[in-house]
Amino acid sequence: MNDEPDLLPLLSAPRVESVYVDDLDVLNAAVQDLLAASGYLAVDAERASGFKYSQRAYLVQLYRTGSKIYLLDPIAFTDAELTQLSEFMANTPWILHAATQDLPCLAELGLYPNELFDTELISRLLGFDRVGLGAVCELTLGVRLAKEHSAADWSTRPLPANWLNYAALDVDVLPEMQKFLQAEIQAQGKEEIVAQEMKNLLRFQPKPAKTERWRSMSNFHDLREPRQLAVAKSIWEAREQLAQKLDVSPGRLVPDSSIVHVAKTLPQTKSKLTGDKAFNGRASRTYLDIWWQALDTGLSVRELPPMRISVGGLPNHRNWPAKFPEADARLQAAKEVIAEASKRLLIPTENILTPDYLRQLCFEPEGFSALEIGNQLTQLGARPWQIDELADELSRALSSAKPPVDPAL
Repeated sequence: MNDEPDLLPLLSAPRVESVYVDDLDVLNAAVQDLLAASGYLAVDAERASGFKYSQRAYLVQLYRTGSKIYLLDPIAFTDAELTQLSEFMANTPWILHAATQDLPCLAELGLYPNELFDTELISRLLGFDRVGLGAVCELTLGVRLAKEHSAADWSTRPLPANWLNYAALDVDVLPEMQKFLQAEIQAQGKEEIVAQEMKNLLRFQPKPAKTERWRSMSNFHDLREPRQLAVAKSIWEAREQLAQKLDVSPGRLVPDSSIVHVAKTLPQTKSKLTGDKAFNGRASRTYLDIWWQALDTGLSVRELPPMRISVGGLPNHRNWPAKFPEADARLQAAKEVIAEASKRLLIPTENILTPDYLRQLCFEPEGFSALEIGNQLTQLGARPWQIDELADELSRALSSAKPPVDPAL
């Protein structure tokens, strides 16, 4: 295989016929065609991130060896009309690339897998240096994949033909990719590792939204007074409500920088807010009454937000050397174990063990025996293969870890 990606042939169009599905009769025919085909079901979804507030799917691509490629417009169907498709998909193994990106929006449509083959995660487990869809396609199939519309507004209707062409390509390559990766899994003897990771992936749930998300605005750290925080919070909440109502990405109404600017300068009249050119954004003047009301609320509210809030969970591990030297000593010793396992198995360190699990183990160990470490890791969510590979070595490393001695003492 040629190692120079630019010299590889370009796959610019799907190699089988693709069908746009926005009619119930076409959908029913598609399900029958997919049922008659064989192998894994290649699945992908397109959203309108950065354009819409919701993260719903605006296109779902489906393909199976021997079928046509189906480009499903989920907006065109009710939940009841998707029942037949949902039943078929619940009983057919799926291939996806980077499944955690698409599983939530597919679940919103009532589409759930009972078996997964995630080509992105499996490429990591096989030690591939690059794991994007295009890179894996080059490595496994020896072709370049045309990738031109990944950041498009997929809520657009009608969808342009070249966008649909791009979408079809994403599933066209997946069945062949799956076969190549399956052979590599067997060659590396990683069948059990992959099986456990895919089973774990079926339980994936998105992280819950942060509390007080308004504190995550860009340049929020520029605000130095509680009153400024009150104004920022009030305008941010008004923007959220409007964004949900209009189904528009919040930043497309007014950007974070505009909200922080107003919170810093605290204009006292509506005319001053109107005349401030630094308060910009597509909806900065269209919905000026909303922004002014929110600003006025922030200026007058009596209960001011605290400058800082206590965050649950572990302390930031970057502070451990100074504040928690024993825990930091355990963490550094444990990292050496993880690094060694990564070299031995040719798997990235973050896939050897979830970093949060490692920090939790090192900060609050429930014991230092291999059995106690294994039990704690199991409770945290580690898979059996990870415990088999790590428990004994982590037991030795954590048992002997000592903080460095201060030479001044």
